[in-house]
Amino acid sequence: MIKAKKLISCGVLSSILLQACGSPESTEEEEEVIRLGHLPITHAAPLYFLDDNQEEYMDGVRVELIQFSSWIELMDALNTGRIDGASVLFELAMKARERGIDIQAMALGHREGNPIIVDPEVDSPEDLVGETVAIPHTLSAHNLLLDEMLSRSGLEYEDVNVVEMPPPEMPAALSEGRVSSYIVAEPFGALGVTNEIGEVMYQSSEFCPDNCLCCALVLREDFMEDSPETADQFMEGYLAASEEAGDGSEESLRTHADYLPVEEGALELSLEWISYDDLDIREDEYEYLREKLVDMDLVDEPPSYEEFVNRRYLEERG
Repeated sequence: MIKAKKLISCGVLSSILLQACGSPESTEEEEEVIRLGHLPITHAAPLYFLDDNQEEYMDGVRVELIQFSSWIELMDALNTGRIDGASVLFELAMKARERGIDIQAMALGHREGNPIIVDPEVDSPEDLVGETVAIPHTLSAHNLLLDEMLSRSGLEYEDVNVVEMPPPEMPAALSEGRVSSYIVAEPFGALGVTNEIGEVMYQSSEFCPDNCLCCALVLREDFMEDSPETADQFMEGYLAASEEAGDGSEESLRTHADYLPVEEGALELSLEWISYDDLDIREDEYEYLREKLVDMDLVDEPPSYEEFVNRRYLEERG
């Protein structure tokens, strides 16, 4: 194992190792509530901005964000109907749909923002042979990025030891020498860089045609059927809020910081790597993802674009 570098501070970790949220606040009887799951990552930012500006975007409907510490916990809540939707790994959502969970992908959560972070002693993918690389889940854009990076370097997936790990744990794992690289959503890549634990070897944009579909907003079909007006209002608010998430203003940075309590430098760097300008789910990008998942034997019969992607609100917004 490549020797460990500078240890990340306990204060940083304690600020981002967050647990699932508690019970909803009391509301008036006539107020509808839509419950959305997420992890504490920049990829879910449109939800944060919608939550922060509910009076502007919602009328008679309250958005309740439920924060989870792992994708497994979030998907269990989504699959069992304990939440109405979520900002979730696109690949995990596709697998859930393949298994018969009636959810639809409504929009992306972001574009880009998936760096490949390595120990400073790693100069190339070849240096990772025999080493451990952390990803958040095998059904993730991060796992696909790892496979693509290794393939382009003439290496096999089996040449590295791949482990699944909750995103907040990854910077510490690199600093302690438990992993030599990690690929993850933001702000955890930026935390590794600003704390001088790791370096960026590649950005996701260097490997994907136009974009690696990573996180998507998904909604349960039963929620949309039972509460169509609530779903309409929520989606209109979500797409409007996404514009605020990426406007680069000081007010925008403060809102990001309210939901992601990490050092300012790490958050600013993270936001340089990510975009919220275009949340459309294009068919060519989706087909690339479907083929990649099948090629890696991660799914057997992924849902078609037509049955899984709901572009109604994206089309209406133009």
